[in-house]
Amino acid sequence: MTADIIKQGAEGRLYLGDFKGESCLIKERFVKKYRHPELDTQITRQRMKAEVKASSRCLAAGILAPRILHSDLNTHKLYMEYFGNAQTAKKFIQNTVAAESDEEKVKEKLLGLCIRIGAIIGQMHANNIIHGDLTTSNILINPNPAAKNEYDVILIDFGLSHYNQGAEDKGVDLYVLERALLSTHSEQKYIFEYILAEYRRNCGKDEEVVIAKFDEVRARGRKRTMIG
Repeated sequence: MTADIIKQGAEGRLYLGDFKGESCLIKERFVKKYRHPELDTQITRQRMKAEVKASSRCLAAGILAPRILHSDLNTHKLYMEYFGNAQTAKKFIQNTVAAESDEEKVKEKLLGLCIRIGAIIGQMHANNIIHGDLTTSNILINPNPAAKNEYDVILIDFGLSHYNQGAEDKGVDLYVLERALLSTHSEQKYIFEYILAEYRRNCGKDEEVVIAKFDEVRARGRKRTMIG
């Protein structure tokens, strides 16, 4: 097997390689020198297992996520499905805004994406899957002529994910997304409103409880911001 590095960040490296003849993305997590070795190994393995479980659960629920081809806990590597033509939702949104000067036309173009994202997160929470790090960098837009709007929306990076039926964790998930959107796409505050509206139509019978918890989490976050 050969592998070429395509991206490196604080948490690890991404390689483009192959596994048993299939092109794939290889995600290798770094050893954290500042942690006790046993604790670091425990956390790394926990996050790798979380990614495998969440991806499997999403796919079983009809939610697009990378197929995990192989997991090597000893080398801290995940071998997963590679979407070579995809771009992040972050880049998609930024490119859409940059290409269009009319704000109303930008809203119109982004509405379809927001509806898709809201529906997917709603379905994910209806199946009690908590992502843990919802940002537009962790959502892929993959061209597909046969799909609605000619692209698929794919959730990635489930290292902080877990399974939980509680409304609190779902509310926190939404709050993380809202804060990420306000930070990354501060001029397009309507994006979260569009996403949340569609989320409410897809998150299941606990919609009112989850939204109430989200409002509580948001209020606590604002209080912390005010206090500093």
